[in-house]
Amino acid sequence: MEPGGGTGPGTGGGGCFLYYAYGSNLLRERLLLGSPSAVLCALALLQDFKLEFGHHQGRTSSVWHGGTATIVQSPGDEVWGIVWKMNTSNLSSLDKQEGVEAGIYVPIEVNVHTQTGQVLTCRSYQMKDYVCGPPSPHYKKVICMGAKQNGLPTDYQNKLEAIETNNYAGPVPIMEEIEAAVKATKINSS
Repeated sequence: MEPGGGTGPGTGGGGCFLYYAYGSNLLRERLLLGSPSAVLCALALLQDFKLEFGHHQGRTSSVWHGGTATIVQSPGDEVWGIVWKMNTSNLSSLDKQEGVEAGIYVPIEVNVHTQTGQVLTCRSYQMKDYVCGPPSPHYKKVICMGAKQNGLPTDYQNKLEAIETNNYAGPVPIMEEIEAAVKATKINSS
């Protein structure tokens, strides 16, 4: 049986599910703020999709002050990300973080390819009804930190670094929480 096995979109047996992250949840400390059970499962490639940034119904994210990441079908393109194994008890907090109830993102099922050649079926999220728009520098930084932290391919990291931002320079309170969590992780691991 595949890791996670099970039934339903990305829901594995044994009270766990596989979650494919491609945006700010690439960064472990970001994801752990609301989903403490997350454990790294694999680096993975989503084929025939591309990464875009946008504003749901044209409204800028009040959390990130810029466009947020989504994936859209695009033959020949690919998106690198992380498969996290999570306890189903964190599913509602993950859905809340992703704005499912508010209709911003919808859960989808994706098949991703690990570096060892496994195909894993995972839960992921796709923004509904959005207008393309650049991310804030803070949001881009979190994505790039996550890509580096998890060793995504260098070419893909360079592609992320090249993303243009909206140059927002105001406060982003969640960034302070993430930076504090990253700092705490460094202290605890030294």
